[in-house]
Amino acid sequence: MLIDRYGREIRSLRASITKRCNLDCIYCHNDGQPLEGKEELSVEAMTKICRVFNRLGVKKMKISGGEPLIREDCVEMISSLIGFDEISMTTNGVFLAEKAQDLKEAGLDRINISIDTLKRDRYSKITRSSPNILSKVKEGLKEAVEADLTPVKINMVLLEINRDEIGDFVNYIRKNALQDKVVLQLIELIDLNGSFPNKVNTNEIEGFLMENAKLIGIRRTQNRRRYLYRGVEIETVKPVDNTAFCAACSRLRLTADGFLKPCLMRNDNLVKIKDGASEEEIERCIKEAVKRREPYYKGR
Repeated sequence: MLIDRYGREIRSLRASITKRCNLDCIYCHNDGQPLEGKEELSVEAMTKICRVFNRLGVKKMKISGGEPLIREDCVEMISSLIGFDEISMTTNGVFLAEKAQDLKEAGLDRINISIDTLKRDRYSKITRSSPNILSKVKEGLKEAVEADLTPVKINMVLLEINRDEIGDFVNYIRKNALQDKVVLQLIELIDLNGSFPNKVNTNEIEGFLMENAKLIGIRRTQNRRRYLYRGVEIETVKPVDNTAFCAACSRLRLTADGFLKPCLMRNDNLVKIKDGASEEEIERCIKEAVKRREPYYKGR
């Protein structure tokens, strides 16, 4: 079992398998990864690192990017991972429709899909891509549900441009009879560069839910609240200036080019896993990364 200096147990690994992406979202912070490195861990290297994490008691894994489905060997990578209680993925959904069933058969348990808007023009503006792509993403959502990659979580980053669409997403889920298969996840924007002066007040949205929805639980992971609103499960993710978010953090991150990242918000405490490292060397790196973990909001 891995426990840091603050008594926080490491129960999950979030592994980015690429920094490449086919979209260019206006708020993207590349999963907190430094942008310098271009190399990507091979399937063999990723498998070895994950095997050590698993042996040290980490039983949950999330695959991310960039856009993980850009990698042609993504399905192969998932099939090589064994011993985890849950393997999930976060994707923008563009390539999901044709790969959902293969992902399920390879061992993927569930999936998160980033969909910030249901409107074509807004989708184009937020992702800086063709508005026609949105229909492919919706098809990916449908295929993910049919492949039983559930519960499928729709990741909606709250922006001024889309804050009026929360009700639209609830209606969309209800209209397509997805209440038992889909969770709407409302995510507070992480504005690392101060590019969004009119940031959405997530406390107001949380207040609305507290008054109009039924609180059905608080997740152990980062103290996220879960509500049932008009038959649809809504989960709120508020990482900004939130001491509870850090206090309950149970995750270590792995960048696409082989750095262990103790904290999403920091890049000054990374630990590099050298190419060709043995399992013993990888274990030492993991334990060093755990030692370097320090709550981002520890002073507040």
